[in-house]
Amino acid sequence: MPDLVIRRADVVTPNSIIRADIAIEGEHISAVGTDLPGASQEFDATGLTIFPGLIDIHVHFNEPGRTEWEGAKTGSSALAAGGGTMFIDMPLNSSPCTVTAAAFDAKRAALEAASVTDFGLWGGIIPGNAASLPDMADRGAIGFKAFLCDSGLPEFPRSDDETLYTAMKVAAGLGLPVLVHAENEETTKAITQRLMDAGQSDVRAFLASRPIAAEVEAISRAGRMARETGCSLHVVHISSGSGVAAALEARTAGADVSVETCPHYLFFTGDDMLRIGAVAKCAPPLRSSQEQAPLWKALVRGDVDMVGSDHSPCHPELKERANFFEIWGGIAGVQSTLPALLDAGLHERGVTPEQLARLIAGNASRRFRLTNRGSIRPGFYADLALVNLKDSREVTADSLLQRHRISPYIGRTLRGSVRATFRRGERICFDGEITATTPGRFVRPGKGS
Repeated sequence: MPDLVIRRADVVTPNSIIRADIAIEGEHISAVGTDLPGASQEFDATGLTIFPGLIDIHVHFNEPGRTEWEGAKTGSSALAAGGGTMFIDMPLNSSPCTVTAAAFDAKRAALEAASVTDFGLWGGIIPGNAASLPDMADRGAIGFKAFLCDSGLPEFPRSDDETLYTAMKVAAGLGLPVLVHAENEETTKAITQRLMDAGQSDVRAFLASRPIAAEVEAISRAGRMARETGCSLHVVHISSGSGVAAALEARTAGADVSVETCPHYLFFTGDDMLRIGAVAKCAPPLRSSQEQAPLWKALVRGDVDMVGSDHSPCHPELKERANFFEIWGGIAGVQSTLPALLDAGLHERGVTPEQLARLIAGNASRRFRLTNRGSIRPGFYADLALVNLKDSREVTADSLLQRHRISPYIGRTLRGSVRATFRRGERICFDGEITATTPGRFVRPGKGS
């Protein structure tokens, strides 16, 4: 007898949507079908659509060291409320940054003690730490992140070309991907200085300081290095249709490249940033509606592989500076990723549920070797997001579970809400309330847990 059967849902499988029950034994799905036998527990999901649990490949939960910005408990709780069952934490903005084996061990321990959802870890690439990459790989790093521009933290300096090339050769030997924040430092730094010298330091000046050309050049350069070294490349948070095109050109030329964007680049524009200010500051910045349109077209075509939140909160005081260049650049949106994609993608632009499932879970699972995750099928972990596609809810500060309840999504009504989240068979969130009784688990690439 299964431990749990979820009944009468519209289940998003890899190839179709079916009206079915899901049987769960222990942590895994044992069957998907109609009229399954009874279980010790049952959940009536009539009227709900079940997606694989969202895997957020791009978050900054800042633990250890900066939990006053965000922590694993609050961050993962918000993720669970948004249908998420796993995240992969970036090597910054924790302190110390995850650039050594010792820092990797410290972060894993901190997250194991606090996280509601399962999690993996990216290691970091900085000048001089190439010898540390194998040690982090031995400990279970899923890949390694480099900044091609200033990261905003002096303890995580940007990677120059020699640093990136060397790290890519090491990562290729380890069989792990390199992730890049792709903006050309020389371009952005020179424009910023020119604007500052002219006394321009407002929102418009910041938008002008990080042109799409800087993103495109850095993607192309990283793509060439990836091709030459044989390293798998993942370009994080591409903000523009032109950026996606640059990644696809690198792929056509022979590089192994995957493409990520974020919900805020799909949902907001530079005009929104002018209106709501610091809460919407990020890098690369929000783009014009004219550039957002081809980004959506690329996603609908299937040229975008994944959507990650890039949840990068800070203490509210860091969003309060007269000089906009000095404001911390990061958007807090981990809880709104799936609802925003349902609203702007599925409802407004006809993105199919099957495609959405690949964007939030399936493609990440395959790309980063997250065994038995990211799909609803027997033998896979019972990681599930139960969604009411017809329910519209306004995002309010009170509805957010993150540490600081500020977000550009506040005040927006999104069509599609998460009713419940199951992580490895346990219901960890129900109607925005955390119900988990067991902790999240560390996940290595190539293994289920």
